[in-house]
Amino acid sequence: MMIKKLLRDKIALITLIIILSTMLIGILAEEIAPNDPNKTNITNKYTQISEEFPLGTDHLGRCILSRLIYGIRPTIFLSMITMFCTIILGTIVGMISGYARGMIDEAIMRMVDVMLSFPSEVMILAVVGMMGVGIRNIIIASIAIKWAWYARMIRSSVIKYNNKNYILYSKTIGTSKGFIITRHLLPNILSEIIVLATLDMGWVILSISTLSFLGLGIQAPTAEWGAMLSEAKNVITSHPTQMLAPGFAILILVSAFNMLGDSLRDVLDPKEV
Repeated sequence: MMIKKLLRDKIALITLIIILSTMLIGILAEEIAPNDPNKTNITNKYTQISEEFPLGTDHLGRCILSRLIYGIRPTIFLSMITMFCTIILGTIVGMISGYARGMIDEAIMRMVDVMLSFPSEVMILAVVGMMGVGIRNIIIASIAIKWAWYARMIRSSVIKYNNKNYILYSKTIGTSKGFIITRHLLPNILSEIIVLATLDMGWVILSISTLSFLGLGIQAPTAEWGAMLSEAKNVITSHPTQMLAPGFAILILVSAFNMLGDSLRDVLDPKEV
């Protein structure tokens, strides 16, 4: 029923098509890209739109469209890995905290309070500064900082269901904690986890792109949308169109995830089912 309701939502359907199509293009980049994304030819720099270069070339004569297509992989798939690991860690900690309560809950929540007391972007920059430049360190820093927010949100959801009659009955008859958590609590909060992850995917994409823009993430010559924007900013006055392709790509993808998250929240809301 929820799938049918989701498919009837035009915004959800359009955004889902955009996201899945973008991912498919990234997977098939070798077959779809018209040129080698890293092949330089200084004589072709800033070439206008043509059949050979559908979006022109950059300052090194590289095909912008090819780099845009190959840039899907680090932009989306690394963001998905980051989000998956963050959600898993936040879910485990949040469920333990919400179910156990008492001293365990207090200890975890005080640690979460400390993590949330600092702006996430500043903390990520600090961690990357200590660990060094590179996408691996950005992913580790993002997971290490962002898990606390999910732990708090998921803890609240677990507490909401913790006193339901079927949970209390399971505890009374001696059902194992692992069974209660995985078979009773997790299915109830799974929809909320999906919505949180979808809504926050846009933040992860922006975070990775921003750090690559600052030179702290994906390193040259690997194609990535934030890094492409960083290269284009140097010629923003003489060739402003260089920023259009990666800029619009980030805008469209982040907007698609945000709108899909809003639609999923409406569809998965039990009050609306």
